[in-house]
Amino acid sequence: MNILLVEDEPGLRNGLADLLEAQGHTVIAVGDGLSACSRGLTDNIHLVVLDLTLPDVDGIEVCRRLRNGRPELLIMMLTARAREDDKVAGLGIGADDYVTKPFGARELLARIDALGRRMRGDLAGPERVEVDGCFLDLGRCTATRGENPIQLTAREARILRLLYVNKARALTRGELLEQAWGASAKLQTRTVDMTIANLRQKIESDVAAPRIITTVKGVGYAWGASS
Repeated sequence: MNILLVEDEPGLRNGLADLLEAQGHTVIAVGDGLSACSRGLTDNIHLVVLDLTLPDVDGIEVCRRLRNGRPELLIMMLTARAREDDKVAGLGIGADDYVTKPFGARELLARIDALGRRMRGDLAGPERVEVDGCFLDLGRCTATRGENPIQLTAREARILRLLYVNKARALTRGELLEQAWGASAKLQTRTVDMTIANLRQKIESDVAAPRIITTVKGVGYAWGASS
């Protein structure tokens, strides 16, 4: 996997680069936010390991710019900020995982491997689904209703795939947090609900009466279409 490592402390940056390269990854290491935005948007990067505290553009803004420019990019925040509010903020703007310092090398590598499996699409299920007049191309992170192309984020495509694969039952918000965000199911956040609301705006013919993603009261969300 091609990894962009963004860490302003030289010793830690070099140590992490050596660790990741020893596991067979290709690493580009930078120490500031502007370089991170430039390299992340132009190079063939699969994953960004991103420190939040940077000398120019902070990690939150870097994450926002990268997510807007490359929706499919995997982003792991690496930071000493351990408060739940910070985690919620990071996940809310598009981070795929959040690791707090200090951390163990084995934990970091395991989380990177998990993100790599997500990138490779280890989750079974169809690449293309046509439902309620909407054509979903989950492999390409796009949807089409009529003649209007719609860009999906990688996470939105994964949520749709999760709901489809598990269409015999509803998924709880905690399950979606774990499987689509890589976050703890115990995390108290409205991120799942906000993401589903935005996704419905993109793909449903009638947001007030959704037919693709339905709400199961007291549980979470389910694939609501017959296909």
